[in-house]
Amino acid sequence: MRYVIAGAGPAGVIAAETLRQADPSGTVILLGGENHAPYSRMAIPYLLKGNIPPQGTHLRHDEAHYQKLGIEYRQNTQLNRLDTQAKTVTLNSGETLPYDRLLIATGSHPVAPPVKGVALPGVHPCWTLEDAAALQERISDGSRVVLVGAGFIGTIVLDALVSRNAAITVIESEARMVPRMVNEQGGALIRAWCESKGVTVLTGTRVQEISQEGAALKVMLSNGKTLPADLVLTATGVKPNIAFLKDTPVKTAEGVLVNDHMQSSVPEIYAAGDVAQGPDYSLAHSSVHAIQPTAADHGRIAALNMAGKETRYRGSLVMNTVDILGLIFYSFGQWMGVEGGDHAEVLEEPEFRYMRLEFKENHLVGAIYIGNFEQIGVLRGLIQSAIPLGEWKQKLMENPKRLMEAYLMLTDKGLKIPAMTLSA
Repeated sequence: MRYVIAGAGPAGVIAAETLRQADPSGTVILLGGENHAPYSRMAIPYLLKGNIPPQGTHLRHDEAHYQKLGIEYRQNTQLNRLDTQAKTVTLNSGETLPYDRLLIATGSHPVAPPVKGVALPGVHPCWTLEDAAALQERISDGSRVVLVGAGFIGTIVLDALVSRNAAITVIESEARMVPRMVNEQGGALIRAWCESKGVTVLTGTRVQEISQEGAALKVMLSNGKTLPADLVLTATGVKPNIAFLKDTPVKTAEGVLVNDHMQSSVPEIYAAGDVAQGPDYSLAHSSVHAIQPTAADHGRIAALNMAGKETRYRGSLVMNTVDILGLIFYSFGQWMGVEGGDHAEVLEEPEFRYMRLEFKENHLVGAIYIGNFEQIGVLRGLIQSAIPLGEWKQKLMENPKRLMEAYLMLTDKGLKIPAMTLSA
């Protein structure tokens, strides 16, 4: 069996390793689109801070790892065209590769804001190791940095910017920070925390234009103000890399549509990671969950099914985990609540702590945790198991801090709750 994996992020790497275990005699070819060993984008903020060298971002630190496993890794190699009838892929080099099973794990790309001047020198995304190198060269003590976007990507690089003594202004078009991860109360608390660390935050504000003025940049805002900047960092979201599938029978929507075996509409083709739109544990429809734990799960499940070892995927759970300047927050499942549902919350503003639980009938279906992480495994287990809470629903409504007590009492009755797992 000949396996081709397009994409060498966490989904692709774990799929390649899983295929080697599941089919020791198969040919496994792993295609990486960048000129590096496979690496984790989530490690880039640590690189920017200077905590690790570029090699520290690598998913596997043994240079001979893939060779030892008999995996053919090709870097700087992208999939340009797919012929599902001939079962071949055409690469950016012009070479054509045949496959018996193909995994699309091509990830996603940053979306530049639709703003005049976004292509000027000094305006950068923060997505690749090349981006990180460019940012390291431009950021120095006292650099004026405008960060456009206060979502996941923007917030995880804040710590690196602050550590370099940059003067930072965050511009977010929505009414609160991280609007797709927390509610208004949580967003307000995170904003207050960032401002306490010297970061200027402007919400409900858009960038209208970026222009050059000498060696500096000018950022014109929708509120009429203009900000001088040495660097503009764009972090306004990402989109799956699916353009090469346009004229193929592989069905797509937001991403590649897959079933609970990570299989696409073409039986020999599977998808995993940021590019896959698959079963959502919390919702009735399929979703793209662009987070590393989901990518790892996708890669393993897809590989097992590609090798003929039928394995069903239960669905990904919305799980956001972010460390913003030392303030850790989590949001799980249907953190925004459900129609007709109940909720309970505790706000300890001076300590920057906030907890909100979301219930649907007699089940815990979502949560937001800010400034507290001792019970995260318990929280995820209760949500993912969909366990009936019984009398504990009312007790948690009255006091959400009794979460651990509820977990212990429910498990003491013989109810099984899956432990939290961390995927590489």
